[in-house]
Amino acid sequence: MRASDLIKRWNAQPLARQFLLIGGIVATSAMLVVGAFVTSLIEDAVTRNSAATTALYVDSVIAPLLPDMQTTQVLDDTVARALNETLGQGALGNRLLAFRLWRSDGTILYSNEENMVGRRFELSDELRTAFDGKMVAQFKPVDESVDETNQPASEPLLEIYNPVLQPWSGQVVAVSEFHEFAHDFELSLTQARFLTWLAVAGFTLAFFIMLSAIVMRGSRTIEKQRHALRQRVDELSALLAQNEALRGRLQHASQRATALNENMLRRIGADLHDGPAQLVAFASLRLDSNALVSPSTAAEIREREIAAIKASLDEAMNEIRTICSGLVLPQIETAGLPELLERVVRAHEQRTGSTVDLSLSDPPEHLSPSAKICIYRFVQETLNNAYRHGGGIRQRVRQTTEGDRVCIAVADGGAGFDPKAIRPTSLGLAGLRERIESLGGTFEIDGAAPGTVVRMSLGIGEVEQA
Repeated sequence: MRASDLIKRWNAQPLARQFLLIGGIVATSAMLVVGAFVTSLIEDAVTRNSAATTALYVDSVIAPLLPDMQTTQVLDDTVARALNETLGQGALGNRLLAFRLWRSDGTILYSNEENMVGRRFELSDELRTAFDGKMVAQFKPVDESVDETNQPASEPLLEIYNPVLQPWSGQVVAVSEFHEFAHDFELSLTQARFLTWLAVAGFTLAFFIMLSAIVMRGSRTIEKQRHALRQRVDELSALLAQNEALRGRLQHASQRATALNENMLRRIGADLHDGPAQLVAFASLRLDSNALVSPSTAAEIREREIAAIKASLDEAMNEIRTICSGLVLPQIETAGLPELLERVVRAHEQRTGSTVDLSLSDPPEHLSPSAKICIYRFVQETLNNAYRHGGGIRQRVRQTTEGDRVCIAVADGGAGFDPKAIRPTSLGLAGLRERIESLGGTFEIDGAAPGTVVRMSLGIGEVEQA
């Protein structure tokens, strides 16, 4: 796997998980470093304190027995026997494994090992440090300690190199080297190590837990905000897509509306030309007829002509009123949906003499004027089509509410028809579709026999936005 892929996968992890992993590694490393450092300091301190105690005790025992080491280069047998008796008795005798008294030239002046007395060796680093006036103490575990024969020892040892000072001058005249059994010291050191590591681990763990709690709380807050932001972005994207779709539908509806208005004007012109205009022209011609102009025309004939002219003009006026009634809406701004539907159904029944079954179910209390006009025209046009093409059989209008959408269905019991046969230039249904979809609604036709069902639905909120 490439490094870039690993980085991407790492960046995709939650912040809390990243912190737990990196923080855990850093905290563990810090705990190990600090624990090792503190343990080392405590071991050195414990070793030095224990060695200093033992060295003081040994000095207090052997110092009175030693001659003036500045004037005496060797120890006589009396001093050697006294040292043997002193070092081999009491608590010191039970704890002491080996003891050597060194001269500055590397000669062993005294040792509890008789074969080592008088031998000369090159000074070790520990002996040089002791001759410089500094005590040296080293703890040797079982696997590192050696006995007086330089063979691996079976017990832990504490090696001490202690400078022997001349009382009145303070000069280092010799170095005492002794190896002490360190069972109690090893136990104390192990306990000190355990308590040190326990304290360091406890503090590190508590510190890491507190930081983790803070980071996880912040991470949860960030995740919540990120989730809310993502939801908001999704909502805005959906609204943008919806607005874009509405814009396209409105643009298409505007183009269709222009064409439909032109066709409607042509139809109105054709209706006026073929209806009222012909009747008025007929009346005008009758006015110029000889029956009215000639003085010799009988009164009965003249009255019959006048009556025919009046009937023609009355019929023209009725047709003009009919055309106007289809173009002008009643006052529906203050009417609710039930009253609006009752008006359009009643007007249809009065005009056609047919019967319409009206059904209402939980109508909304408030509708925008554009929604009212759309519903009025939909019911008016579909009832006209039901009467014209379906013979007005079992005409019915049903209103329902589905969530925040108002639905209207107009049906009849006629022979039905194929909706695909509707021509694109058709004014009625095509105009209704454009009107409804321009407001964000839906328009459906089901022409399967018996009867035809035309449905529409409008979202109340969408209509208000439109």
